[in-house]
Amino acid sequence: MSILFEPIKIKNMEIKNRFVRSATYDACADSRTGHVSEEQIRLYEDIADGGVGLIITGFAYVHSSGKITPFQNSIVDDSCIAGLKKLTTAVHERGTQIAIQLHHAGREAMKMLEEKDRDAVAPSFVPNDPYFKMGHRAITENEIQTIIRAFGDAAQRSVEAGFDAIQLHGAHAYLLSQFLSPYTNRRDDKWGGSLDNRLRFHHEIYRNIRTKVGEDYPVLIKLGVEDGFSGGLKFEEGRKAAELIAQWGFDALEISQGLRGKRFKGTEYRTKINSVDSEAYFRDWCKEVKGQVNVPVMMVGGLKTFELMEEVIQEGEADFISMCRPMIKEPDIVNKWKDGQRHGTLDSLEQSNKTRHCQ
Repeated sequence: MSILFEPIKIKNMEIKNRFVRSATYDACADSRTGHVSEEQIRLYEDIADGGVGLIITGFAYVHSSGKITPFQNSIVDDSCIAGLKKLTTAVHERGTQIAIQLHHAGREAMKMLEEKDRDAVAPSFVPNDPYFKMGHRAITENEIQTIIRAFGDAAQRSVEAGFDAIQLHGAHAYLLSQFLSPYTNRRDDKWGGSLDNRLRFHHEIYRNIRTKVGEDYPVLIKLGVEDGFSGGLKFEEGRKAAELIAQWGFDALEISQGLRGKRFKGTEYRTKINSVDSEAYFRDWCKEVKGQVNVPVMMVGGLKTFELMEEVIQEGEADFISMCRPMIKEPDIVNKWKDGQRHGTLDSLEQSNKTRHCQ
């Protein structure tokens, strides 16, 4: 049997194969409360039935200031737990593990907040930013501490809801990547300047989470290791950030992009993935990080050809294959691969550039 179907552990969480459904916004949450909907449960049942080893949910906001869309899941208070518990139970009944992605949008939340006459927060105010043209302001010390606690509280709720792990969203231009990037973090206090200072927000969130979930619970991160434009975070610093994060105790890293540049080449959204050579567009980053850390690493970014995925794992470039778009077109694609059906994956991705939405 292929190495892709061998079980593997992240800390004490055993996963039946090397396939991860990467966190993807599905627009299925209740628009009033952010609670799990019945349609969302059916969506995750389909994904679990398809054979994937680990599902990472779409991003769930941990604080009202970090909500980015009306149909995003919430984990801001205990009222969210019951619905999330139904979701984890449904996935577990199908023999799949599930993690929740915890998220704060930072300045990217402006579209939601301006309707409520509130300001979006970021590490610093960046004037005349060609990559972000909406209003925002520098976050205060009190707000930083509030959001740190909010991540820890959300992690504790995740345990109560039955999730097998949590993943912090530290990529794709959201708040953690805003703190890491020297482009959006221009602070001159303990939260800015050196790499260690720009990572302090990540570190304090991690410490707060550990006090609330214990040392044995798997804590993962999706980390943006380079920004999508010149003048932002460079890979040399992003790789060092990954090394430090692994040393602190994060249990697995999913390697992706930080701040977004020009679409689509300068973002995590790549198009025209129509050859093997265009797949795995974060492969070099992931391979280099994997060589420097002692925790499992997930490779994401346009992977869909089975033989390439197998090569990545066999060569030790990553421990997991993380993907979503092929599963949109063919929710049972992992089961098909296990049964020896290895054709049609490139076509599947090109035909599935849109996420399954409930609205």
